[in-house]
Amino acid sequence: MATNNQSSVDEFILQSFSENPHVQILIFSLFLGLFIVAFTGNLIIITVIILNPGLHTPMYFFLINLALLDILSSSTIVPKLLKNLMTKNTISYGGCLCQIYFLTWCLSAELLLFTAMAYDRYAAICQPLHYNTMMNKAVCCFLAAVVWSFSGIDTTIHTIMTAQLSFCGPNAIDHFFCEIPPLLPLSCSSTYVNNIMVVIADMFFAAITFLLILVSYGFIISSILKIRTNEGKKRAFSTCSSHLIVVTMYYCTVIYIYFLPGLGQSLKDGKVASVIYAIVTPALNPMIYSLRNKDVKIALKKLCPFLFK
Repeated sequence: MATNNQSSVDEFILQSFSENPHVQILIFSLFLGLFIVAFTGNLIIITVIILNPGLHTPMYFFLINLALLDILSSSTIVPKLLKNLMTKNTISYGGCLCQIYFLTWCLSAELLLFTAMAYDRYAAICQPLHYNTMMNKAVCCFLAAVVWSFSGIDTTIHTIMTAQLSFCGPNAIDHFFCEIPPLLPLSCSSTYVNNIMVVIADMFFAAITFLLILVSYGFIISSILKIRTNEGKKRAFSTCSSHLIVVTMYYCTVIYIYFLPGLGQSLKDGKVASVIYAIVTPALNPMIYSLRNKDVKIALKKLCPFLFK
């Protein structure tokens, strides 16, 4: 019996990537490589920003938060995924709830953080004379606190509601790891309220924040177009391009995974998309922000000169 007295399922069977052992070894190597890149890359970003006083600005403060979330997100999913590739493809009832809790926390927090980062870029480009006031230390700390606390409340609600469900029948999850959308169909009790909460959360954390980001970038692009010199336009856009790339990649996959199943659509085509935002994106973020950011590259060259030989 599981620890939850409403459930008769003590473990879930996760979907396998392949039954071919050679393919499994290939996937294991790929995911291990991505995890190492994500963990070390984000750790390097955090270290570079902390040790370089020139990077102690709001934009890099938020980038540290993003790196922390990427480390937590990949650490929640990849180690268990690697273990399952080498052994039986199962996860305990409690382990599944833990994955849901921390993954949902990371997803919600990153969506809110992207909005805060968009506001920071809006203030820097559209309100340069008031930037230091609009994005002072107190404001940055407040925005970070909102990001972590609101997302923490959201994941706590979802995890508690999921734990209240009864799982008494099939225990095979049609997914590579535990998430709310693929877990709900296995419940023996009604999931109507859970599905509604998923849609509401997705509307707030994904759709509304995405609209706010679009509005921010509408003002940003308008301001950039008013800059007379091409060099000025290029410099202004370069500060936003990394954020735009990450936001576009992240939002598209998250909305696809969480919004469509809540409306009764199939999740089968979204499993690869979930791997992208849970495993691939945390590995790409450090490279996107470092390779496209002159200040980070200069600071990284000072800290790790051997990387640029």
